[in-house]
Amino acid sequence: MVCYQSDRRSRWRQRSGRKQDRARVAGGQNYEVGYESKKTGRSASAVKKAVKKVGNSRKRVEKRLAR
Repeated sequence: MVCYQSDRRSRWRQRSGRKQDRARVAGGQNYEVGYESKKTGRSASAVKKAVKKVGNSRKRVEKRLAR
């Protein structure tokens, strides 16, 4: 099997993209809001408000919800 340079690069991009995606909370995606809500024990509306207030960084959202 021949592996081309562009194939390796695109596979690397896919892996790094997934990792970056896990570091974010999409406030408009019900399943992500539900997951974060269940994880922190807060309501879905509280999660959405936190995302709106501090941005979509999962660390910052979780820190905000822990207060």
